Amino acid sequence: MTELLLRHGEWDVVDPASASWSYLSFRIERLRDGERVSRQTDGEEIALVPLGGRCAVESDGERWELGERESVFDGMPWALYLPRDTEYTLVALGDVEVAVSGALADEQLEPRLLTPDEVEIEVRGSGNATRQINHIIKPEFPAQRLLVVEVFTPAGNWSSYPPHKHDEDRPPGEVVLEEVYYYRIPSEPPGAFAVQRLYSPQHGTDLTETVRDGDIMLVPHGYHTTAAAHGYDLYYLNGLAGDRRSMASADDPALAWIRPAWANLEPDPRVPLVTLEGRRH
Repeated sequence: MTELLLRHGEWDVVDPASASWSYLSFRIERLRDGERVSRQTDGEEIALVPLGGRCAVESDGERWELGERESVFDGMPWALYLPRDTEYTLVALGDVEVAVSGALADEQLEPRLLTPDEVEIEVRGSGNATRQINHIIKPEFPAQRLLVVEVFTPAGNWSSYPPHKHDEDRPPGEVVLEEVYYYRIPSEPPGAFAVQRLYSPQHGTDLTETVRDGDIMLVPHGYHTTAAAHGYDLYYLNGLAGDRRSMASADDPALAWIRPAWANLEPDPRVPLVTLEGRRH
């Protein structure tokens, strides 16, 4: 274990102070049916993404209801974007688990509800590096710094591959982004895990970690890639933040050759794993 990998049950919130970076925060709200909690976004813009269950959000005389999937593997996401300096109340409509991604922001923009049919599905990669990207808060979304995606990786496949980084400001090919990986893996059958590598010759970092359901990895710099163990599909939610509305990244030059090689491989037919109709079997 390192300070970059926080284990399930041993963390409550990641924020600029705890992560030693500038903008990004992440936490999970878990509420029982009928529970209500009041919050302030303060200086952050945030995105609320129900991971399982339904909730309502009330703010400034408005009310939004969102969420319908039982778990992240059962459907497409809803999301609610709220700007900085916003008071809101989260209301559980049944037991609910909500991911809250945030980024410090100077601008106060408009709230916006994102429905599952508005979420773009991208099938990325090929062969055993095929995965599904659900674009939630894209660079085109009217936010200042926050970006949010969720990724489904079929059992046995590689994801975030080839390893890439976003720690140098060299637009348009690469921009600086802080990032978290929040992992969810089915609990049955027991024993599920994935593998995360994070390495940076420039920063003297080279970590290869076993990750499990509910763990979170901080990515302040370096190349990173993920592999799902055989037998277990993997979900992770990425929150990102930076000064540019871009997700441009740079491949590890030693492994970038794989992209043209994908042209000779068929995409994994299991992808997309999840659609508007639910989980594909």
